[in-house]
Amino acid sequence: MTKKTCARNLAAAISLAWAAGAMGAPTAAPAVPSSTAIKAAKHAVTAYRDDVVDTLAKLVSYNTVADKDIPCERNPRHQAFKTYLHQEADRLGLDFADYGCVAVVGLGKSDDRVGLVAHGDVQPVDPTKWKKSPFELDRTSEPGRLLARGAEDDKGPIATALYAMKSLKDMHVPLSKRIELYVYMAEESDWGPLEAFMKTHTLPQMNITLDAEYPAVTAEKGYGTLAVTMPKAAAPAPATAPYVKAFKGGFFGSQIPEDAQATVANATPELEAQIRARAGKQTGMHYQFEWKDHDLVVTGKGLSAHSSKPEDGVNAISMLADALAVQPWPDTTAGALVNFLNEMVGTGYFGEKFGSIAYRDAFMGPMTFAPTVIRQHDDGGIEVAINIRRPQGKTAEQLTNEINAALAQWQGAHVQPADVKMQIGDPWVQQDAPQLPVLMKTFSYFTGIKDAKPIAIGGGTNSRLFPHAVSFGPAMPHTVYTGHSEHEFITTKQLLLNLEMYTAVLAELAK
Repeated sequence: MTKKTCARNLAAAISLAWAAGAMGAPTAAPAVPSSTAIKAAKHAVTAYRDDVVDTLAKLVSYNTVADKDIPCERNPRHQAFKTYLHQEADRLGLDFADYGCVAVVGLGKSDDRVGLVAHGDVQPVDPTKWKKSPFELDRTSEPGRLLARGAEDDKGPIATALYAMKSLKDMHVPLSKRIELYVYMAEESDWGPLEAFMKTHTLPQMNITLDAEYPAVTAEKGYGTLAVTMPKAAAPAPATAPYVKAFKGGFFGSQIPEDAQATVANATPELEAQIRARAGKQTGMHYQFEWKDHDLVVTGKGLSAHSSKPEDGVNAISMLADALAVQPWPDTTAGALVNFLNEMVGTGYFGEKFGSIAYRDAFMGPMTFAPTVIRQHDDGGIEVAINIRRPQGKTAEQLTNEINAALAQWQGAHVQPADVKMQIGDPWVQQDAPQLPVLMKTFSYFTGIKDAKPIAIGGGTNSRLFPHAVSFGPAMPHTVYTGHSEHEFITTKQLLLNLEMYTAVLAELAK
């Protein structure tokens, strides 16, 4: 049976069941989740409430941040992670296959398959910002929370998927479909190896990605970056006038930055007082002021967040630039950067100040436009990278033209950037997901949230690459997603709720 045939058959079955109930037919549509699925889900959280936490603790202990000099299939830390995953699969009675950058954990035998999609790599992390090592599951610092890099994104979902599969095996749930958990080791850095893997492997006919939010994600914004480099410039004349001597901030491109620092040369106490007063009007920022000879060093700290949700963070780069907006600055290298940030970006994150680029889609929401990292070039230039998450509604060509027009207008009044790089990704919408009714019904049953509907997110997951895929968790709606932040965690309550729902969903879709 082909992929399309399987998907059509399942969609037709669900549609017929719904239609029968709506028309008052004698045979009511079967309850979702079924009693079998509910029993398996309850067994999972009863039998494995401690084990799933212990497995998560082991998974996060492996530092699986990408190394740009070592391919994922040869990275020793990634290999160690997969070795442990193999051991866990064996211990739980599941099968395992290692394809280099992709590991597959399976249950059952059938040509018809249901796939779970997760990733074992994690984003970079600053250990100095954590109470304990980010690669040690912190179960005590904040009661009820399990803190570690990867706890939410995406090792928590891997742990819950393993025990969901184990629970189905324990309960002898009859399965007509094989279940496969795909763990990719370079989701955060390079999708190329996964795309290459897909050319030689037949994928499951239906897939669920465990890397986003509930109730289910059927649309994702396109990921993009605008990188603008200000040229090296000399100090202004007269040499005693104040100017921005240095500006830095950010950590990596998909994190809202919580750190930024500026150095103002030839500053005066009066200028410091003005900057302090303006900074004092901001919310969520903390500043330190330090004098080094005649240089004033201003250090700002905001709040990191996933760049797909800039509203969850406090952008230290944008806010520090705003704190300095007490006067026009000479267009030195750093001064031009501050002017650019204030005049073209501001403290918002929808691109309203950047020419005419701002727009929104009724379902996918607004485009977001947030500076995330500043890089110092060897030739003296300074680059600011702006993270773009764009919904449907404009073509890449139109948005590119609007960005270029805005840049041309700005440089006419200031300096010409030394370099401009632009990458505009495409938004994605899933219009064929026959598993959605099961996901919505299961989510409503276990959460009590009625009339659940699919949502769109700003992030990009591997759902885009798998057939009939949508994301299902691990984060609840209207909560702060902590992945990519320097305070990543998942609550024990959420981990166990995810375990219940994943178990029930697999029991329904694979029966």
